[in-house]
Amino acid sequence: MAGTLILTARWVLPMVPRGTILADHAVVLRGQRIVEILPSADALARHPGAEHQDFPRHALLPGLVNAHTHAAMTLLRGVGGDLPLMQWLQEHVWPAEGRLLSPDFVQAGSQLAVAEMIRGGTTCFNDMYLFPEETARVVDQSGIRAVLGLTVIDFPTPWASTTSEYFSKGADLAAAWQGHERIRFAVAPHAPYTVGDDSLREIARRAEAMDVPVHMHVHETAHEVANGLSEKGERPLARLARLGLLERPFAAVHMTQLDESEHESLPRTQVSVVHCPESNLKLASGFCPVARLLENGVNVALGTDGVASNNDLDMLGEMRTAALLAKGVSGNAAAVGAAQALEMATLNGARALGLEEQVGSLEPGKLGDLIAIDLGSLEFQPAHDPHAQIVYAATRDAVTDVFVGGRPLLRGRELLTLDMDELTNLAGAWQERVQAAH
Repeated sequence: MAGTLILTARWVLPMVPRGTILADHAVVLRGQRIVEILPSADALARHPGAEHQDFPRHALLPGLVNAHTHAAMTLLRGVGGDLPLMQWLQEHVWPAEGRLLSPDFVQAGSQLAVAEMIRGGTTCFNDMYLFPEETARVVDQSGIRAVLGLTVIDFPTPWASTTSEYFSKGADLAAAWQGHERIRFAVAPHAPYTVGDDSLREIARRAEAMDVPVHMHVHETAHEVANGLSEKGERPLARLARLGLLERPFAAVHMTQLDESEHESLPRTQVSVVHCPESNLKLASGFCPVARLLENGVNVALGTDGVASNNDLDMLGEMRTAALLAKGVSGNAAAVGAAQALEMATLNGARALGLEEQVGSLEPGKLGDLIAIDLGSLEFQPAHDPHAQIVYAATRDAVTDVFVGGRPLLRGRELLTLDMDELTNLAGAWQERVQAAH
């Protein structure tokens, strides 16, 4: 049948119900959407004229959702490493951005980031950075899916000089890309310590008017919470609740500092926690209490944070770290099992971004955002449980094929929409510029 694509695989991992393993099954795509998931033999018999790709050693699963990153900061990979958050920001990142930040910087950094994400199995990312119009162009050209943050900070940057300019530029960007099939938006105040009450009230109003989530760093460090108490007389999360921001979908990034009252109140809000374990560990920011949040029914997604604080955009690595860290922090070896870690990196991420009706699991009617991971090499044998092999053993090099909306973006580890040689040359040129400015 014209327009029908059959993907057969050793395993299909649909994510719903959690832990489901469908052996020797097929995902049938028509156009951008999944139409059937059924045994491979039945799919081939039912659609004899369809295009067919076979993945005999692979697991097919939903594309990974990176629920928090700063894509263009890929150009600052390794700058100011091995320092705590505020020292790293104040002495290295913000000065470098002050000298380098421009549309060209964001375009180049976003291209490198998107290439890295696609090759690591990420099909959708949630971004927060300046000059987002440049990131939008890269998303449009590359075929990946993204939620782009309309950033607000109460101090001038090369992108905007006043708070009102941040709002007006964000509104213009959202209007310019309205209706794009792969680009959505969130209102993205940077953090409690960089955005004041008046701006936060306006952010709550705009998020409601636009019907989009809020995306914000919250309770990243003990220092942030202590400053909130000393300067505002309340913890940052309480302040956000008072200003009305938690009454709508809200992606709270990091959340390493939670007290008993917050554990009790969070399940009654629309907050999704975005856990960035490797960034938090590298910056010594603290430990997000993931196991307890999940037990309380809070949606917990995964993000890499930016490359400057990670130093990669590897969601497979993030899953492994999240699962292992949750066990160590909680003292419970059953905390965040492999299937749950995969869910955090797929369906939970889609929920945090308001995309759960479209992506995050393999189900008829959803968009064909999916990846193939090769579990056939010696290092993965014997492959008793593909969930466990992916989370605890696989590396992103095992991702061979990536589809977004049924369109192939990676085939046999080769990028189809971005040029690797051009990107390598681009990275080299920017390395010289960054080093000269740092």
